[in-house]
Amino acid sequence: MSDPKSEYAARLARYESLAAAKHNLHICIGNTKLAVGGAGLLLAYLVLARHFLHPAWLLVPVALYLILAAIHEQILRAHHRAETAAAYYKKGIARIEDRWPGTGQTGERFRNVDHVYADDLDLFGSGSLFELLSTARLPMGENRLAHWLLTPTAKPEILERQSLVTELRPKLDLHEDLALAGEDLRTRLDPESLIGWSETSRVMPRNAVRLVAIGLAAAFLGSVAYTLYAEEYAPLLIVLIVLILFRRWVLRRAEAVLSGISCNAEGLVLFAEILQRLERESFTVPRLKNFTAELNRAPAPASRAIRRLARIVYWIDAHHSLLAHIAELPLLYTVQVAFAAEAWRHQHGARIRTWINIAAEMEALLSLATYSFEHGADPFPEFVEKSATSGFFSGEDLGHPLLPAAKCVRNSVTLDAHTRVVLISGSNMSGKSTLLRTVGINTVLAMAGAPVRAKSLRLSPLTIGTRIRSTDSLQEGRSTFYTEILHIRRVFDLTTSHSAANGDATHSAPLLFLFDELLEGTNSHDRRIGAESLLRGLLQRGAIGIVTTHDLALTEITSGIGAVLRNMHFEDQIANNEMHFDYSLRDGVVTKSNALALMRLIGLDT
Repeated sequence: MSDPKSEYAARLARYESLAAAKHNLHICIGNTKLAVGGAGLLLAYLVLARHFLHPAWLLVPVALYLILAAIHEQILRAHHRAETAAAYYKKGIARIEDRWPGTGQTGERFRNVDHVYADDLDLFGSGSLFELLSTARLPMGENRLAHWLLTPTAKPEILERQSLVTELRPKLDLHEDLALAGEDLRTRLDPESLIGWSETSRVMPRNAVRLVAIGLAAAFLGSVAYTLYAEEYAPLLIVLIVLILFRRWVLRRAEAVLSGISCNAEGLVLFAEILQRLERESFTVPRLKNFTAELNRAPAPASRAIRRLARIVYWIDAHHSLLAHIAELPLLYTVQVAFAAEAWRHQHGARIRTWINIAAEMEALLSLATYSFEHGADPFPEFVEKSATSGFFSGEDLGHPLLPAAKCVRNSVTLDAHTRVVLISGSNMSGKSTLLRTVGINTVLAMAGAPVRAKSLRLSPLTIGTRIRSTDSLQEGRSTFYTEILHIRRVFDLTTSHSAANGDATHSAPLLFLFDELLEGTNSHDRRIGAESLLRGLLQRGAIGIVTTHDLALTEITSGIGAVLRNMHFEDQIANNEMHFDYSLRDGVVTKSNALALMRLIGLDT
């Protein structure tokens, strides 16, 4: 396959050409319909006013118009699909060209400022990692992808996920078909609620009572016919009384069944379309083959069962319509629909959790596969066994995936048994925070089973904890420093499971900590003492990490901690009254500060 941009551009050109052709055909058919309509009016004049032709001739323009209308509808749908496909590939090219922020799903609903790294690493929100990655159409796909980003995965599952992404990466037709499925549908679907409803025990009475309900509806129709024929009202009144009593007996349970489905029919139709496309795809990896086998398992394919449920939900959605109100008592509308929903739940409810999980995993995998295809130079990381004492991280030419490639300066970072902490000093705006985020977000990608923005990355499974952003809270009466140390405590607590694991031979992953301007809210003396104590505690628990600071006093803790802490720095240059940064990481402690220079550059003479 050619490079991603060329492949997308070729498909985009094909769909734009198809859309133009369908548009021209739409104009032609529209004009032909107008001509047929005009001819029909002329023919009606000749038949009805002049009596020149037999009235049967009026059927000709009517038939022609109906045929043209059906053809026109198909053309409009094809035109809309072509335009939607073209828009899909335009978005893909925008992602490749780093023009994607603001064009996708932000995942804002997953945002949690108290998470130990999500907010610091820009996982959710506008211009976030989720927006870059997600191509999911269903909420369960978004949920699964967000879960992978928020929760590091065990090594065996990561390696399997890498193989699944490799299998799915070149399947562009599958990517496209799922992206275009149900593009006009306004979906509402809560997967957890749907699972809860489907696994609820029977509420409605047994099947014999359903037959009674059907019989009563039939009896009403029969009694109406009898009343019209014999003008005898007694049978109709008797049936109505029985209907009222029966409905009163079973209505509460019927309403309980119907109120538990938290989705609309269009959401289920989209779910069914995605399942149907997955059902007919062929795979070579066993796990994906098992998915298609499960979706196609008897007694009915998953997509067909979900479409049946969608039809039932259409009837539920129509519950408050005029026709439904008219049919409520005589035909037991609510009760009949509830019996149909209960029957569906009895037959298929036990499998709905499996179908939702398959759809969720496939959409999340396809999101990673699309990213992998569009960023072919990004490799999968290599996972190594963790050492007996700490984690391992070695990234060569690491770049930040959210930064445009033209502006992204890459650096190499290694954390191992010899260098377990890197202390980075440097001036303001020199790139310290960006490097922390680069290491963190690539670790998130690695632990999710995705490719990373690097020449290469070797690491052991890691637990991630960061403290890059901290603000005070006026409402809660917390200072910036207090907010910072509370967050650091949450990160520190992540080492507890690993410390315990070292004693009982479990497989808890060691911590990778990333602290920006460590303990910046206190004085230099307390900062040095506190930072040294904190780092000692983290090292004793097998953690590795990076700390940044612009306080050069903090760089002196190397003498107290030892060779496992390595000083590195970023620097700047001032030329022609302008400050320049190369954002390249260097060994040693920074030898100068830019604070005074910055003040002079903006006119604050000191």
